[in-house]
Amino acid sequence: MTGGYALALEHIARRFGRVQALHDASLLVRPGTVHALRGENGAGKTTLLRIAFGLLRPDAGVVQVAGHPVILASPADAMRLGIGMVHQHFSAVPTMTVAENVALGNHGLYRAMEARSRVTEIAERVGFTLDPDARAGDLSIAAQQRLEIVKALARGARTLILDEPTAVLPPLDANELLAVLRHFADEGGAVVLITHKLPEALSAADDVTVLRRGRTVLAAQASATDVEALARAMIGGAPPPTLRPRPNLPGDVVLSAHELVLRDSRGAARVKGATLQVREREIVGLAGVDGAGQHELLLALAGRLAPISGTLHAPAAVGFVPEDRQRDALVLDFSLVENVALRGAGRAWGRLPWRSIRARTAALLEHYDIRVPQLDVPAAALSGGNQQKLILARELDGDPPPTALIVENPTRGLDIAGTASVHERLVAARDAGAAVVMYSSDLDEVLAIADRLIVMFDGLAHDVPLDRGAVGRAMLGLT
Repeated sequence: MTGGYALALEHIARRFGRVQALHDASLLVRPGTVHALRGENGAGKTTLLRIAFGLLRPDAGVVQVAGHPVILASPADAMRLGIGMVHQHFSAVPTMTVAENVALGNHGLYRAMEARSRVTEIAERVGFTLDPDARAGDLSIAAQQRLEIVKALARGARTLILDEPTAVLPPLDANELLAVLRHFADEGGAVVLITHKLPEALSAADDVTVLRRGRTVLAAQASATDVEALARAMIGGAPPPTLRPRPNLPGDVVLSAHELVLRDSRGAARVKGATLQVREREIVGLAGVDGAGQHELLLALAGRLAPISGTLHAPAAVGFVPEDRQRDALVLDFSLVENVALRGAGRAWGRLPWRSIRARTAALLEHYDIRVPQLDVPAAALSGGNQQKLILARELDGDPPPTALIVENPTRGLDIAGTASVHERLVAARDAGAAVVMYSSDLDEVLAIADRLIVMFDGLAHDVPLDRGAVGRAMLGLT
């Protein structure tokens, strides 16, 4: 029975190509409550809420708003039904004022006085201040977050969906935001909150839902559960995989960081004083929930992000498999040969030996089972999985081989055989003397091949035993 729910998603399934993002996911949100949605990276949280906001259509399942089945073909449909979403990446136009951003998309003539009054009225109603005449691009991160909430409320939102709203906020601002959401719920609204912070889920929420691998595995009132139950539901109880034996001890330090401070592309501090070392002949696994700083740390170790402070020592040439292959690893309009030639771009000089690069590309395609009609097809013509294989081939089988490898979700888009092959190649690179740092949103994958594990939490790096329970607790900040 879903008639009493502000928003109900039941038995939702959604596939992206060969990846089944959601299998049987349900979320039942009561009016007048804050509902926390939790799960590991890749569990399907954002996909489920994008369906609730009309950004995606489910392959199966039912969506109901205030007890009525609906088809949300677009965000406009969701907003008409009183659903507002505050995305993790803000959408305000930086050169426009707060009032202009709030009015953007409305019909009729823009009246500045009315727009400014509307901002002030909404902000005061939910309990915070926001200057309607300030330029959006000049606002602090916390004020940008407030602007996104006011934008949603100005369109009549009665159910607010927020994706990691406190991930970029300092503690005082985060507490203020949670108080605002509590007030909104107490006035009869409903809030759905994706949060990777376990204390928030238990202290700020009335209800909690946990997704694991695209399925709802726990739905309970927050008062009826506890830290350990949430951790078990989120991480699961599977035993850690058998680790591959390491043939010999690690060697000299290849990568090191001391008190490293890094900011993300929006200027928020993500790494806040991390210290770590990676040696020859070891695979260091990296784990952490979204926004914990692992992405920025990997970019810095690969030489793609300059530190704000602290020290960082790395080889001149580091092999790098980034998370976003199309943006950061390939030029989609270039041929496969040209993309292979990009290895070491920025360090090489002189004329390129195209004949040998072409021969090397052909060998890589055969070795990594990348099946293409010819070498001159653009990278855009490959499937996502084959694009990933091409990047891995270029970075792992370099000449000379890399002394350090940074890999971020290296098996993304690969089938079982391709995944096993990548694991074998990473282990072979380690055994040949490379220092390997690997992050995967699949914790089992990290545990399967890591010799040592570092968990990022709240911008700091913590050495954690290769134990699933210990890693899960550290990811949640419980140690």
